[in-house]
Amino acid sequence: MDFRDPEGMERLRRTTPARIGTGRAGTRPTTLEQLRLRQDHAVAVDSVYGSVSSELLDELDLFSVDSGVVDKELYLKRPDLGRQLPESSIQHLLERCIHAPQVQIVVSDGLSADAVESNLRDIYPALLDSLQVHGLSAGTPFFVRKARVGCMNAIGDILEPEVIVMLIGERPGLITSHSLSAYLGYRPRSGMTDSQRMVISNIHQGGTPPVEAGAHLGSLIARMLELKMSGVGVQL
Repeated sequence: MDFRDPEGMERLRRTTPARIGTGRAGTRPTTLEQLRLRQDHAVAVDSVYGSVSSELLDELDLFSVDSGVVDKELYLKRPDLGRQLPESSIQHLLERCIHAPQVQIVVSDGLSADAVESNLRDIYPALLDSLQVHGLSAGTPFFVRKARVGCMNAIGDILEPEVIVMLIGERPGLITSHSLSAYLGYRPRSGMTDSQRMVISNIHQGGTPPVEAGAHLGSLIARMLELKMSGVGVQL
């Protein structure tokens, strides 16, 4: 901490969760700060390797399918497999989902199961309410285990929705492991790139509140349908 202006440093610390002014012992962090760092790192690791509870999915009436990944180690090493769906998952979606819906909602643990556990109960109902307010209809929602964002393309090829919204856990850091993102794509199909998608990121209680994000998604989807596009070309 800068003892020449302790009040100014304290005001700065209140504006950010970043580690500033933590002090040191010689050239090293203090014992307390080192322990906090190790704790936050452990929480992040647990979130990456964790899983979303079946109770939460049952509560929100979300059935589950697998991506092309069989375990978390492979998920981390082979992002391409997280963008694919095996034949068993494809058949499951064809059997259970409405074909060609206006809006298809997809949820995935991604890189943070904690993000889904912490935010889904708030953002999901807010999203459904927002779609209703804008006169939009949703297809059959479901959960994809160990998916990557690009899995939207594979789902688009199968179900052919006008818009996909994917709520997915983001890579945890040392500030929070609860950050969720909502990725959106207009008519996603094979070959869609990141620049053709839209995203609301940093969704958690310390960032964009999940209820607020869910409410905003409906207006964003309505704009995408109006323009018949998504991505960097959309003017909001």
